[in-house]
Amino acid sequence: MISGLSRKFLHYLAGNETVRQVITSYGMTPQSGFARRFIAGETLEEALQVVRDLNQRGFLATLDALGENVTQEVEARQAAMRYIQVLEKIDEVKADSNISLKLTQMGLDIDWKLCWDNLTAILDKARAYQNFVRIDMESSAYTQRTLDMYRLLREKGYTNVGVVIQAYLYRSEKDVKDLIALKARVRLCKGAYSEPGHIAFQDKRDVDKNYVHLMKMLLTEGNYPAIATHDEAIIQIAKEFTKANRISPERFEFQMLYGIRRDLQEKLVKEGYNLRIYIPFGKEWFPYFMRRLGERPANVQFLVTNILREFVKAG
Repeated sequence: MISGLSRKFLHYLAGNETVRQVITSYGMTPQSGFARRFIAGETLEEALQVVRDLNQRGFLATLDALGENVTQEVEARQAAMRYIQVLEKIDEVKADSNISLKLTQMGLDIDWKLCWDNLTAILDKARAYQNFVRIDMESSAYTQRTLDMYRLLREKGYTNVGVVIQAYLYRSEKDVKDLIALKARVRLCKGAYSEPGHIAFQDKRDVDKNYVHLMKMLLTEGNYPAIATHDEAIIQIAKEFTKANRISPERFEFQMLYGIRRDLQEKLVKEGYNLRIYIPFGKEWFPYFMRRLGERPANVQFLVTNILREFVKAG
């Protein structure tokens, strides 16, 4: 886990306008932009090229058009249209990619019906193309609303949609049991938001323990679960558990973020496991980039080295 000092340093960088200008000016340059380590590009065309390259190397993909917490109806409708265009292009170029979105992108904070209309329009398009949509989970303030929306979608006959469960929340075991009963496709992650102690486990060991517990439930009883983690110890547990219980690799998939643990990604594909890479793209990439840097101390060194290199070039 990242140290308190490194976290403070990243908060400083994120809030420093000069540093932000350097990062946004140089981070996504066509050839040498250092943010491209974690973001596929600012345009859909750039992202699709990344998807095609990964497909050729045996990886599955999920495209995420960056953006969340829109505050205007027009923004929500534009976000929905953008995803419809993503689905159209995925089908056009025959890429092996799903899409992943947030309900706040679709207008959940503005109006429930607006969100529903945008989401079902996307799902209808995805169904026409025999594609799949994953609803990302946001902070705990949205957990119940997200699950309520998901259940209603299933009641209305949408089967081409999945949801995410965060292992650090105390409520997640019950949620997993309920979703297994629905035959839902669940992505299991640890959770990335800062949550209070009465809602979520605070110790990493407790989060990991709950993650493994929920993972085993999903692998045993779930419908093609997605094991989303870069934790090599947990991945090893999953491999040993599935072999011991004769759960074939075709019944689940691992998921990882674009640019994170690329060595481990290659290893899993070579071993015959399904591995889906979560691929973000778009002009609103700075907040996502800073979150990725905050996950490992080595990422902070990566940023500083590249910023200094750009300053030297500019000088």
